[in-house]
Amino acid sequence: MSRYIWQLEEWPEMVWRSEDILQPLGRVRRLQGMLYLKAESLGLEFVADQLENEAFSTAAIENSPVDRASLRSSIAGRLGIDRAAAGRRDRYADGLVEMLLDATMNYRKELTAEKLKSWQASLFPTGYSGLQKIAVGEWRTGLSPMQVVSGVPGYETVHFEAPPSDRIQAEISGFLHWFNESHGMDGLIKAAKAHLYFVTIHPFEDGNGRVARSLTDMALAQDEKNGKRMYSFSSQILAERGRYYEVLEEVQRGNGDITQWLIWFFECMRKALSQTLDSIGCAERVGRFWLILAGISLSERQRKVVRKLSQYGPEGFEGYLTNRKYRALAKTTRETAKRDLADLLEKGVIRREPGGGRSVSYSLVWPGK
Repeated sequence: MSRYIWQLEEWPEMVWRSEDILQPLGRVRRLQGMLYLKAESLGLEFVADQLENEAFSTAAIENSPVDRASLRSSIAGRLGIDRAAAGRRDRYADGLVEMLLDATMNYRKELTAEKLKSWQASLFPTGYSGLQKIAVGEWRTGLSPMQVVSGVPGYETVHFEAPPSDRIQAEISGFLHWFNESHGMDGLIKAAKAHLYFVTIHPFEDGNGRVARSLTDMALAQDEKNGKRMYSFSSQILAERGRYYEVLEEVQRGNGDITQWLIWFFECMRKALSQTLDSIGCAERVGRFWLILAGISLSERQRKVVRKLSQYGPEGFEGYLTNRKYRALAKTTRETAKRDLADLLEKGVIRREPGGGRSVSYSLVWPGK
């Protein structure tokens, strides 16, 4: 009896129940369409933020954290933008960013074994994974089984065992042919299947998950015909990391029906897209807010406080604005804060919140609210 899908006679064929994925797929397509309409207005800074989130998250999923300041510095160098908060460059951050940019910006190019190997090599610039020396830029070799395990030594749980190393060349050849020639397949189904297909082959000693998620980004860029990363799929996987590994294990131990994986994948995409659209909507409202404020005379002290509050968006500032909070933000006296708040209230920049007892509180007046 087969333990894993790669041991099935039908492998690498995978099936799914179309009627079960139709609705989840439709929800993602609707949100993609909404994001497409915003694409032209998204500047390079927004793309850089999404790339930073993607790089940080794909590494964190594998418990291989990377310094955000180093990522910002690497992204700034690659995209040619000025980021004042950028930190010192390091080789791991550079390699991770280079892999992700290659996957998305060069999505029209053919996927090759050399590209996959170069991606994996970029993740291990020293040739080590932690304290262990690994094969870099090469398929794994040897007779020992490649297993995904958890738990302490002596009490490990084997979640998955990959195909033996002597099958990798043939498996990868089949994978590359499928990836490059699957023109008639829905692009989102291809992205989900590519991820599962690659991590099941597990061709490298380490870095398979990160390379698989780059393949996902490449397939999504092909589907969207857009080399700009407009959302971070790995950020949502990180938020649901436990379930991510559970679904992978369940499907990899299954009968070749990947419906469960597709549904989870599409739901994860829906959440990633929704989060991005919410962020864009918030930024647009902040922009309209300051457009309105441009015609209102405010002191530099008032603008400083309002600017700080507006960074949280329409729903973000917890506990409302009080005289005490105004004094702390503006570094001013109680009486000055009282006059400033009264002036902001009169000019319609803030509104007084009901209740509150002795402590009067205020909130910003946002356009459309």
